[in-house]
Amino acid sequence: MSLFAPAMTHLARMDAQTVLTYRVNFGLHLLGRLLQIYLLKVVWTAVYAGQAEVDGVSLATLIAYLTLANLQTWFIYPEAVDVFPNRVRSGAVALDLVRPLGLLPQLIARSLGRTFAVTLLVGASLPIVALVGSLRPPASAEAAGLYLVATVLAYGITLAIGIMLALTSFWTLETSGVGVLFLFVNQFFAGALIPLWFFPDWLRTVAELLPFQTQAFLPLSLYFGRLQGGDALHALGVEVLWFGLLWIAAIVVWRRAIRRVHIQGG
Repeated sequence: MSLFAPAMTHLARMDAQTVLTYRVNFGLHLLGRLLQIYLLKVVWTAVYAGQAEVDGVSLATLIAYLTLANLQTWFIYPEAVDVFPNRVRSGAVALDLVRPLGLLPQLIARSLGRTFAVTLLVGASLPIVALVGSLRPPASAEAAGLYLVATVLAYGITLAIGIMLALTSFWTLETSGVGVLFLFVNQFFAGALIPLWFFPDWLRTVAELLPFQTQAFLPLSLYFGRLQGGDALHALGVEVLWFGLLWIAAIVVWRRAIRRVHIQGG
């Protein structure tokens, strides 16, 4: 148990160094994200067509929301979805399985390392982001605190989903299609393309039954002060519920996955 924290710290540091070393790759991803933010800004500016507000949301607030939502869904994206299937295909997962540190802690540590490095690089890129999109401070100190709590929960939720998707590689070696589908569905229902404020009633009902709204819409609704008091507590309650349910599901999927490896003699 005494080796648990140092081992996780070491793995997290390794993945952080990998991201920081391959900065050109990060730059290309940033360029793609900036292009998406800019195009969303252009499209929504045209949609507003000079109107001060639509459904009580000003254009300035919307652009700032979309900018932050796209950054947030990027830096909390689970690293395991892209990296772990390659380790299964190459057989390197066998080494992961025999390490004293369990596989789930390894996936968590690697994701934390990647997130730490990406957060540093995104922070350094904020002046460019602000130029392409728009940035605004939180509505209040209370809103900032609620946003931080919600974002930590959102990260945990995304990580649980990412681990489950990564573990599907024990059943099917090709998971890139699943990753692409997750990226689109997550961005759409997280409100990173269209805020849930503008969803038709039936689609918003669907979105509220899924965990994806916790990734951007709920935290940023707290950030901009659109959820306060009881509504803010309800939003955090929704995130806590999804956090618990999805981590239980991730552990169940892991136990089935490791049993499959044992059956195969791996």
